[in-house]
Amino acid sequence: MNILLIGSGGREHALAWKMAQSGLVDVVHSTPGNPGMDEEGPCFDVAVTDVDNLVMLTLQLEPDLVVIGPEAPLAAGLSDVLRARGFDVFGPSQQAAQLEASKAFSKGRMKAYGVPTAAYGEFTEPGLAKAFLRTMEAPYVLKADGLAAGKGVVIAQSLEEADAEIEDMLSGKFGDASATLVIEEFMHGEEASIFVITDGEGAIYLPAAQDHKRVGDGDTGPNTGGMGAYAPAPVVTPDIMSRVKREIAEPMLKGMSKDGMPYQGVLYIGVMVTAEGPKVVEFNARFGDPECQVLMKGLKGDIVPAILAASTGGLAGNEAAFEGLLELDAFEPSATVVMAAQGYPGTVEKGSVIKHVGKANDLPGVKVFHAGTDMNEIGLLTANGGRVLNVTASGSTLREAIDRAYAGVDAIDWPEGFCRRDIGWRALERD
Repeated sequence: MNILLIGSGGREHALAWKMAQSGLVDVVHSTPGNPGMDEEGPCFDVAVTDVDNLVMLTLQLEPDLVVIGPEAPLAAGLSDVLRARGFDVFGPSQQAAQLEASKAFSKGRMKAYGVPTAAYGEFTEPGLAKAFLRTMEAPYVLKADGLAAGKGVVIAQSLEEADAEIEDMLSGKFGDASATLVIEEFMHGEEASIFVITDGEGAIYLPAAQDHKRVGDGDTGPNTGGMGAYAPAPVVTPDIMSRVKREIAEPMLKGMSKDGMPYQGVLYIGVMVTAEGPKVVEFNARFGDPECQVLMKGLKGDIVPAILAASTGGLAGNEAAFEGLLELDAFEPSATVVMAAQGYPGTVEKGSVIKHVGKANDLPGVKVFHAGTDMNEIGLLTANGGRVLNVTASGSTLREAIDRAYAGVDAIDWPEGFCRRDIGWRALERD
């Protein structure tokens, strides 16, 4: 197979690395890619938001399968355009991708299908939003309706803080993404990420993962796109996973299909494990980042057959066969540590030189995925974003995987970078 992968981050590097290992695959092309992805196959310089040129590139390469990594091209309808051209695409339609692209749409679908989630209201006018706040108890959860690069959620501890945030969001803090604001009740519990590969009817459930959203150790500081992750997450017991399937995933997939927008691709279910059971925090229309990295590292089997079946149909009734190819029962505990540029998630300086990534990759069980890297004019690896490297490792136990990941971090020479030092702490406390 000839695969075209769209994206340039750590998630896409992990997917390119994993798919390139498949005996079914001849080449993985990527666009725009990054220096790490360039080692897995040829990269092209077309941005993920440039739908017209992405279509032109696809027509030139004639891939057997197109895999769309990030949310922006899905929200822009790229999968619909490519499917109309006759290509098999791993990624939901623009209509189905609204589960991520619009918090209000997503909450409305959950309400319609009886899926457990936090009570909420949606607003475009500050006065009404503030009045709704006063019917709730602190802390207050405020979400930009649209896509905000994983940073559109604020948890306010007081009414004064929440009132100010309402004004900021509805005044354009996140641009058009916060023209509509969703306010939710705060759910108490522990979060986890569950990923469902689906063709709209059949479904394969990958091991539950858990990421760390706050920038600082001890879950302090502002929210980020994710500072690290690990899998499997022990908070998702077999009973909790069974309830997620029965109470969340199956009603959503059946409801979306019945309403004429069947979901094809991977559905990310962010769940809060509460005293009453699992409730939905959010849906995403793609693999999580950095959860994808630990899943690709820990899976021993071939993911390409499942991705292809989700794109073309045929999962329903055949899940066990695809799960066998994935070797889900042999999943290795895995962890990833995000190395970010100083200042993240705020303004960061680009261009600092990173050394010894190869040294980290030579360590047992370690694979470094590039997230925000570039090559300078003299061929040195440099930082080119906020989250820059995902140092990922697997091991016989989660403790070993975490220790290996941090050994990889310590092997890299990048004074301008930083990371959290407590990835996986919740799971390790359970030991």
